[in-house]
Amino acid sequence: MSHPGLLVGDVLADAALLRPHGVAATLGDEQVRFVDLDREANRHAHTLHALGVRRGDRVSWWAAGSLASLPGLLACARIGAVFAPLPPSLTADEAAPLLAYIRPALVVADGPRAEAAAELAAPARIATVDTGRADDLAVLAASAASTPPSAPVAETDPHILYLTSGSTGTPKGVLVSHRATVLRAGAGGGTFGGAVRGDRGVLSSFPLTHYGGWHYVVEAWLHRTTVHLVARADAEHLHTAVDRYRPSAMYCIPAVWERVLAAPGDLGCLAHADTGTSSVAPDLVARLRARAPGATTTILYGSSEAGPMAALRDWEIDTHPGSVGRPISPGVVQLAEDGEILYRGPTLMAGYLDRPEETAAALAGGWYHSGDIGTLDDDGYLAITGRKREIIRSGGESIPPVEVELAVRALPGIADVAVVGLPDERWGEIVTAVIVPEQGVPVPSVEALRAGLGSLARHKHPRRVVPVDAIPRTVGTGQVMRSRVREMILAAK
Repeated sequence: MSHPGLLVGDVLADAALLRPHGVAATLGDEQVRFVDLDREANRHAHTLHALGVRRGDRVSWWAAGSLASLPGLLACARIGAVFAPLPPSLTADEAAPLLAYIRPALVVADGPRAEAAAELAAPARIATVDTGRADDLAVLAASAASTPPSAPVAETDPHILYLTSGSTGTPKGVLVSHRATVLRAGAGGGTFGGAVRGDRGVLSSFPLTHYGGWHYVVEAWLHRTTVHLVARADAEHLHTAVDRYRPSAMYCIPAVWERVLAAPGDLGCLAHADTGTSSVAPDLVARLRARAPGATTTILYGSSEAGPMAALRDWEIDTHPGSVGRPISPGVVQLAEDGEILYRGPTLMAGYLDRPEETAAALAGGWYHSGDIGTLDDDGYLAITGRKREIIRSGGESIPPVEVELAVRALPGIADVAVVGLPDERWGEIVTAVIVPEQGVPVPSVEALRAGLGSLARHKHPRRVVPVDAIPRTVGTGQVMRSRVREMILAAK
């Protein structure tokens, strides 16, 4: 099937060899065993090859989340093609420029998107998934061989493309190699420190269009355990999955954990209740511990470009509040002169698809330039204070918005908050707290808010408070979309 090395297709094949009848994945009431998924992946690999897909080609997958995407990813990995998932929420107008950028050899779409995909795919070929039609990959694969394909694959080949636009809105395709993906999920880079306590699987709240989604798929399989997927990351779907499968581990970004904790449900089965990516309020960890008393909590920091970069383990949380922990071995973190977080390690991306200048800037000097601003203490603990392009300049001072958000969020009556800088003739920018109050609680005045922030330097205190119904956040990671928040406030003047 491949040359020796760290290969994504081999992770599943090894699990099928050692636990053939173990459950590889679930979604709702659907399940697939390792042995069956391994054979189906081989059939799909032969089918993709018959459709003209070759090593290095890209396969765009534009479909709602389903177990059908698993043999799709593995089939691409086993013939050296690049799996390029598109969010199913995209309209045809939104998908068109992305497909033009990716230039896939094959577009795979489900029923609701098949017609639009057929119009946009040319000159690429089109296939469908979950349709039962003659051009459905599963239908085509039914008569294909279940033996491993003979296509050569190297661990340095890219196997997946994650679309990320950052704050610019310009699409960039993050190419990640087999080797980097396996190392990200391994003992050093794995979320659960190389040992999942319990064998009831890992519940992932991420969609399979996001780095986090596929990370947990590969990590679960590397541990030869089940990945539990959900159709939507809402309280109903997540609690239903917990009740049905009693997973050993679960990861949610803070915004999703808030939904889970706001709803009734038993989380006592969890041995790991992890979070991170965006800022984590100390009270969230306390509430997680109360609802899942048998679980440890790890706070993680990472990106599509670099994988997991730092982790704050359960025993370190109380002594290092606000930190995202120490760099994960074998990676190394250092700070640039302006405080930007730089990362170097074997889990780095291969680069951005057809973006040589942006790749060179992001990986200058062999370090990934994250765009995040942070601090490192003498013991090597990293804290994130903001984004390089989002630092507020007010009265000659540089103010990281994340630091102010954490302080405001700790005040009573605050359901959500985003801090941005708004133009001001006197100060250059003024610190503005955009607040979602808890139900039935009045929005605090500027004076009341500032009075509660005694631990924060006065030049960081908000000079304006704006109430809103909801804070715009990224779907996958829950990070504040500051440019959209700023535009929303300025447009309302």
